Amino acid sequence: FFSLSFTLPNSCLRMPSISLPDDVRKRCVHRPGDQLKEKLKLVQEFLHTDAQKKLTSLKEKMKSSEISMEAYITKVKALLGKELHHENGSHADGAELNGKTNGFTNGSHKEEEEEDDSAAMVSQEEVKTPTTTKAKGGRKSKTNSDTKSNDSLIKSCSIASPASSRVTRTFGKQPTIMSMFSKVYPPPTKCADCRQYLDDSDLKFFQGDPDDALDEPEMLTDERLSLFDSNEDGFESYEDLPQHRITNFSVYDKRGHLCPFDSGLIEKNVELYFSCVVKPIYDDNPCMDGGVPAKKLGPINAWWITGFDGGEKALIGFTTAFADYILMQSSEEYSQIFALMQEKIYMSKIVVEFLQKNRDVSYEDLLNKIETTVPPAGLNFNCFTEDTLLRHAQFVVEQVESYDEAGDPDEQPIIVTPCMRDLIKLAGVTLGKRRAARRQAIRHPTKIERDSKGPTKATTTKLVYQIFDTFFSDQIEQNDKDGGIKRHRCGVCEVCQSPDCGKCAACKDMIKFGGSGKSKQACKQRRCPNLAVKEAEDDETIEEEEVVEEKPKKVAHAKRKKQVQFLIVASSQTQGKKRYYRKVSVNDEVLEVGDCVSVSSEDPSIPLYLARITALWEDNNGKMFHAHWFHRGIHTVLGESSDPLELVLVDECEDMLLNYVQEKVNVMYKAPSNNWFMEGGVDDDIKVIEDDGKSFFYQFWYDTDFARFETPPKISPSEENVSTFCCSCARIKEQEEQEKPHVFEPVERNDEDNKCHYGLASFKGDQYKVGDGVYLPSDAFGFSVKPASPVKRPHRKEDVDEELYPEYYRKSSDYIKGSNLDAPEPFRIGRIKEIYCHRRSNGKPDESEVKLRLHKFYRPENTHKGIKASYHTDINQLYWSDEEATVCMVDVLGRCQVEYAEDLNMSVQDYSSGGLDRFYFLEAYNAKTKNFEDPPNHARSAVQKGKGKGKGKGKGKAAAQEPQEPVEQQTPKVPKYRTLDVFSGCGGLSEGFHQTGVSETLWAIEMWEPAAQAFRLNNPGTTVFTEDCNVLLKLVMSGEKTNSLGQKLPQKGDVEMLCGGPPCQGFSGMNRFNSRTYSKFKNSLVVSYLSYCDYYRPKFFLLENVRNFVSFKKSMILKLTLRCLVRMGYQCTFGVLQAGQYGVAQTRRRAIILAAAPGEKLPHYPEPLHVFAPRACSLSVVVDEKKYFSNVTRGNGGIYRTITVRDTMSDLPEIRNGAAALEISYNGEPQSWFQRQIRGTQYQPILRDHICKDMSALVEGRMRHIPLAPGSDWRDLPNIEIRLKDGTMTKKLRYTHPDKKNGRSSTGSLRGVCTCSGGTPCDPADRQFNTLIPWCLPHTGNRHNHWAGLYGRLEWDGFFSTTVTNPEPMGKQGRVLHPEQHRVVSVRECARSQGFPDTYRLFGNILDKHRQVRATFALFVSPLIAVGLMSVWFWSLFTTSSLCFCLRLETQFLLLCPEPLAWRSKSASCRELKKNRAQVT
Repeated sequence: FFSLSFTLPNSCLRMPSISLPDDVRKRCVHRPGDQLKEKLKLVQEFLHTDAQKKLTSLKEKMKSSEISMEAYITKVKALLGKELHHENGSHADGAELNGKTNGFTNGSHKEEEEEDDSAAMVSQEEVKTPTTTKAKGGRKSKTNSDTKSNDSLIKSCSIASPASSRVTRTFGKQPTIMSMFSKVYPPPTKCADCRQYLDDSDLKFFQGDPDDALDEPEMLTDERLSLFDSNEDGFESYEDLPQHRITNFSVYDKRGHLCPFDSGLIEKNVELYFSCVVKPIYDDNPCMDGGVPAKKLGPINAWWITGFDGGEKALIGFTTAFADYILMQSSEEYSQIFALMQEKIYMSKIVVEFLQKNRDVSYEDLLNKIETTVPPAGLNFNCFTEDTLLRHAQFVVEQVESYDEAGDPDEQPIIVTPCMRDLIKLAGVTLGKRRAARRQAIRHPTKIERDSKGPTKATTTKLVYQIFDTFFSDQIEQNDKDGGIKRHRCGVCEVCQSPDCGKCAACKDMIKFGGSGKSKQACKQRRCPNLAVKEAEDDETIEEEEVVEEKPKKVAHAKRKKQVQFLIVASSQTQGKKRYYRKVSVNDEVLEVGDCVSVSSEDPSIPLYLARITALWEDNNGKMFHAHWFHRGIHTVLGESSDPLELVLVDECEDMLLNYVQEKVNVMYKAPSNNWFMEGGVDDDIKVIEDDGKSFFYQFWYDTDFARFETPPKISPSEENVSTFCCSCARIKEQEEQEKPHVFEPVERNDEDNKCHYGLASFKGDQYKVGDGVYLPSDAFGFSVKPASPVKRPHRKEDVDEELYPEYYRKSSDYIKGSNLDAPEPFRIGRIKEIYCHRRSNGKPDESEVKLRLHKFYRPENTHKGIKASYHTDINQLYWSDEEATVCMVDVLGRCQVEYAEDLNMSVQDYSSGGLDRFYFLEAYNAKTKNFEDPPNHARSAVQKGKGKGKGKGKGKAAAQEPQEPVEQQTPKVPKYRTLDVFSGCGGLSEGFHQTGVSETLWAIEMWEPAAQAFRLNNPGTTVFTEDCNVLLKLVMSGEKTNSLGQKLPQKGDVEMLCGGPPCQGFSGMNRFNSRTYSKFKNSLVVSYLSYCDYYRPKFFLLENVRNFVSFKKSMILKLTLRCLVRMGYQCTFGVLQAGQYGVAQTRRRAIILAAAPGEKLPHYPEPLHVFAPRACSLSVVVDEKKYFSNVTRGNGGIYRTITVRDTMSDLPEIRNGAAALEISYNGEPQSWFQRQIRGTQYQPILRDHICKDMSALVEGRMRHIPLAPGSDWRDLPNIEIRLKDGTMTKKLRYTHPDKKNGRSSTGSLRGVCTCSGGTPCDPADRQFNTLIPWCLPHTGNRHNHWAGLYGRLEWDGFFSTTVTNPEPMGKQGRVLHPEQHRVVSVRECARSQGFPDTYRLFGNILDKHRQVRATFALFVSPLIAVGLMSVWFWSLFTTSSLCFCLRLETQFLLLCPEPLAWRSKSASCRELKKNRAQVT
């Protein structure tokens, strides 16, 4: 199998050589390659006596299987090298030999003739790779002729195989002596029976039986085992096999290798035997006293397990041809192997029982359960680790399958839970793998009592219940009509290939067994696990495909004309060629302006179009009407969940011929009642009107792009245009006008004749004047200095030793997870110097193109210092520049305020925290000299000049002009909404609202005690309920005032704001609408949360959840949620936000549903503040093939740079793996703007919760070998043996199989670690453990994007992955290693990545705290949502004013600065506001 052609440098040749005669050398070269014995004899004659004895001894050990053929070749090579002065003990050579032996060993259980063929093929393939032998030849000595001749002698003694001959021709060298031997002895690396590696240090031999041990038949007749008194025929009277207990047992194959009995060998008919001491069935004492020694019992026909004895230990047994044996205690030599068996059985019990009660947990949660479970006394192991779970994953999954098979047909199987699916993918588990023979052999399956307690029944209001009940009933009925959804089985696993049992309830209903065939359920014994897991994966894998937006179909194209008789009833007025009418008679039916009509379509399958007539007229085109269209609910985001009689008003209208009118219909506006807030929970009927075919109703105006349901705008026409007014046309025209820039206040200037200058301009509702700061796209203008921007650095290395780093080839892409290299630059900022338009040829200004001349502002990263300069400066600090640029007004993205710090009447901190869009500068930047200078006098603001309190030295510039008197700010007092936080966690969402002063959380509901305690620590004035939310709602609905603990319950009318994030997991596997899935959905916490909203009827409602909430189950959950809110009368919308765009160094997309009560203003989503990685900013949602966006207009742009990992945690002190000190010192000052804000304004010397998980010795060893370079992960691990901190040694990972996808390495080595890499089923014997490179990752890497990111380090200039409950290097978010320290991220680091202030208190153990952090929406986002709520209050405050401003609210985006919020006008039409700008601002 080998072609080892290499020699060593002459520096290794130390002693005089042993000469071989020329004739001997020639005979070795010319002798056929298969005459091994003769060649050995020829060489052996010239060796020393000791060497000859050692060769003979090695040969005997090889024949007796004490050493493997590979070890034999290695030792012979070392011996010959020593004798012939070729040193063979170097690390490099050993590594090479190991790599080659691994590379050319099949490892699968194949016949001998197949191995010979594969050996020849491998040798040929190796020679094709030049790097196989390149640079491995030795240098010949120029001073020692004897040594020189011996070099050639060793080569000439080689046996010339075809492969080695080719190598010789290629490199001009003769084959070495070892290449002669390698072809003759193809070395099997595994035992042909037990499939263990023969050179494995863990391979042990059975030590033999005692002299008095009996054979099985003789032993069974021993009177010490008889259950009968004086009855020698008792054994023959058994109907079944006799049962005995055994102790001090060892299991081995026919070669004497101790081996496990649960690795599939018995199922493959490999003969396994066991020796033991046999005891009667009634004797459960594991000592050997009173037992019968027995030898070579078996072979074992089957092994089995039965229920847990006393709830802790499982009973394991063997079956031979003569008896059943129950295992008690193993022998000392077999104890390590048996401990693994006990370990996996007990672990399967833990997994099943844990998932039985917690079906929605993640893989990290299961791992936490495993690692914190203490094994029962008496077992031969003391703890569980992740490596333990992965080692036994196949067995655990099989036990879960067995558990599911015994379940009720309508019960959701555990195998499809998120946790099990992650385990199956990570460990490469093969589903349905249990052999039929094994199923028959396990006559006593492991018994785990099923949890009879079902899910908590949801407490719902009648309205919510009826909506869900009606929808699901219709779907189930439709599903029955369609004959059910055909489910395609995988057809691969044994379950699919088994016949129907004919005995279960599903089979008895089948027609072939005489049933009705209505249930359409598969046989209970044939539930395909692959299908169930695949469907569950499909449910949660949301592919964000690009949807081609279809242009709205013009309704006129689909109309059908009909002949009409037209009669004028009442005329109105004439405008140009149009004569308008108030009433007309069409086919004896009177139509007047304001009536609603139906319009038919050419396609009879399309429902009638519905419209309101806003004008009737006659002109040259004929008799016309203007149609203001309604949309049916099915054409909104609600889809099939909508009320078939409910319409929505949209801004779509067109002129149409009266011929298209089908008939007159009744469309009623359903206005909210005066007592709407107190009507919650009492609606008995969800029907609004009866369906007579002509009657409809509407409640809302609908935005088709943003999916916003809002109260219809009230726009009253004037008396003169009452017959021609269309509110849709008016709004569309208003929107178009806002999209155009307008100029005001001309300024007379004599220096330029071709320009018209102005003092004021408006664009998109904002006013701009000379001296204002503006945002512009990042490409609007450039800078004179090109800083050393971070260049995309390819992290792949080309000169990697693939023998040392065998998995590095998987890093085929330069993309680094969590990198900000692709993040765009923040907006450019300038100060307006001039507003002008060019004159046309007629001398009039061309107002269609408004231009701005402005001064550029440099950000710190735009200077020559680069990105490092921005790290230490404030994020809103700029540098003045005299450089100018000219831009178009249409490129302006918004307005901002830029002030000279010396001119401020407050500190820079107070100024910055007073609102968004506030920047300051202290210095000017000269790009030519690359110096920072004092700003010129004209750089100061035209509004606020004077000696201020800003930091920095003004050098007398403040005295140049007299300071104005400070204007006292008259900020209205904002009322705080009384808030109920459901599923509150530790209070992150509420904390964000508190800091902005929007709400006051008086009540919170959190069942998990550690999170509830954390909420109490941070909100001592809040009543925190730790009961089931369903129980609490039931108490309130029944009229109770307090709960069982005496806590006062909020009553109807008390709650003004409701916020929360109900978990929506648990629907995996819900692929059909049947009674089971309906029951599961209607009892979900989403339904409970909606019932809270219906009962309390708060003014505002917020639902926060994972991004997949809006796409899960084809957006069914989203549709039903919005459907309930719409039916209640709430204005509502939904959107997806990225937390990284709002000031945290983390990618965390969250779906947000907002709702506002009638009479309130529905808030808008906040605009992004920070630029972020584009890959993480896909925020559109596709529902029913239509793409929806949130209302943000800036896209992926932002006013600030990205917050990085360095910004977040570079100031935290260094800690080690397992650090547990709850309070330590900071040991330094904050270094970045973010750190200054997160620490708070008050001095805090104590740092809390900077603690991290104590990882196992193996995991810590892996972390230490992950490089510190960006993008490093498990693929950078070396394949070496290391000593762990617990004193144990790891093993090298063996590559034993060809890889069809990845081929061979550059050195010709194999890349597969399991037979499946070659396209055949997995072999359990290929599993490897305790290796530095986790075996499971290359095993399944080809199927899962090479597991990129597992054991990944964070990048200092990058961002965190989504924070998880339990940071695990091999978890769903494996990129959890510190950028420089060999540990996982700490609790405080994770908390900062979520925006938690350092002063925020957490409660419980380390995993409790991680879970509290993970379960919280990023705190930097919720204050910005609160901005919209505050703008609503200001809007309601000014609605009675004659100005009717369109207000824009600005707020702090820092959580720790709850100063009053500033606000200002956006109206371009209210010029009076300009005069009072100082007072307003």
